[in-house]
Amino acid sequence: MKQYDVHFQELVTGETLAYRQTAPSQQTQPSQQTQQPATSDQTQTQTQQTQTQQTQTQKPTYVLLHGNQSGSFHWQPLMEKLEEEEEKEEEEETASVYASSVYASSVYAIDLPGFGDSTYNQRFDSLYELAVHVDAWMEAMGLSQVIVVGWSTGGGVALELAASFPERVSHLVLLSSVGLGGYPIYAVDEQYQPDLTKRLCKKEEIAEHPLSAKPVLNAYATGNKDFMKSVWNQAIYNLNPISDEDFDIYLDGMFKQRNLVDILYALSQFNFTDESNGCTLGSGKIHKITCPVTIIQGRKDLVVPAVWAEEAKAALGNLATLHMFEECGHSIITDDLPGLVKVLKEVS
Repeated sequence: MKQYDVHFQELVTGETLAYRQTAPSQQTQPSQQTQQPATSDQTQTQTQQTQTQQTQTQKPTYVLLHGNQSGSFHWQPLMEKLEEEEEKEEEEETASVYASSVYASSVYAIDLPGFGDSTYNQRFDSLYELAVHVDAWMEAMGLSQVIVVGWSTGGGVALELAASFPERVSHLVLLSSVGLGGYPIYAVDEQYQPDLTKRLCKKEEIAEHPLSAKPVLNAYATGNKDFMKSVWNQAIYNLNPISDEDFDIYLDGMFKQRNLVDILYALSQFNFTDESNGCTLGSGKIHKITCPVTIIQGRKDLVVPAVWAEEAKAALGNLATLHMFEECGHSIITDDLPGLVKVLKEVS
């Protein structure tokens, strides 16, 4: 796995966000083919074709938002694959007579506050608050009208961004995203089975949860990477194990998380629907989404039920397109990277 350098951007919100990006490039290589002097009519035709070709070679910008227990490092396989595809396209385009300018895609992956190398100066209660920091980062970076890809928890942040800061998002991609009604955390009985009639809504209750919170907090505190590796192998990399080398990189980044309780609470409170989710009333923010949406979901996901993606598609109607990966789980990035890239390139 290629590793990308970490950069930092101070924000007006008081946080400093770490991010990785693919190497920005602009090629201005005219064709080397020899041409005869053109007539005025030929010149006009060539100018029109050149303008058309230049318009076609304006490449999209992607902003990638990670999930819980994660960070920008989890996006690196996708970033590398997108770069490889970019290089192939540039070779084809620069071979054209009319490809006088080829602007490469830019891909950014952020560490949200409290993850990875970003600061965590402010506690938070909602995914909206994280979207405010993303908006401030995009403002500082001079980014607007980009393709925003949110994985898992990042899907909720991406939804908040698209609803509240629509000028930032040209296309929204929900990758194995949290459902529109949030991520419920239920009380458990003595056998650690969930009681679906008792959804936990208070942060102090969630902080003491014997499955979602306490074991992970203990692992972080004691540096128990074997425990976290076991959890991820059972729930996320259960279909296609990753290499020990890549896993070590992920674990190093994973253990930088400092906001677990805030994230779990924010997920429990997240509600884009029109109805109560048992903790919060529906915000109805789903109706504020106006950009095209691509929903990508693994049928065999053990973290996010596939039905949540289907519900999101139904709620968004004609705005959304659903791609169901029948043989994938929660990590489509590693379960079917070529398939994921194909869908993302169709979006662009």
